[in-house]
Amino acid sequence: MRVQARARFIRQSPYKVRRVLDLVRGLPVPEARDVLAFTNRRASDPIAKVLESAVANAGHNHSLDANELAVVEAFADEGPTLKRFRPRARGRATQILKRTSHITIVVGDGRDDRDIEEVL
Repeated sequence: MRVQARARFIRQSPYKVRRVLDLVRGLPVPEARDVLAFTNRRASDPIAKVLESAVANAGHNHSLDANELAVVEAFADEGPTLKRFRPRARGRATQILKRTSHITIVVGDGRDDRDIEEVL
């Protein structure tokens, strides 16, 4: 069984978010929580929130135990870019690109949905 949670429009570049997601991908949920708690990156807070949301979705919607879940997939897609301008010398302006991310985390219990369908 796979359950996902998503956070959209996070005000941080996807490149920086992916560096933290690479640390937790494939880990059991309790271990992923520990890694995020001790990671000294700004992206670890929203990623921890999305992980907790995915675990809560699994527990509430499918009655899965949080200690038996693992992070199956974790990825960050690029959201819309906010375009701002900074004044420069001689009346000119340069563009500042403020990037956003969409974070998705999928947790699972190790059983694949296709295996269940084959048995039925």
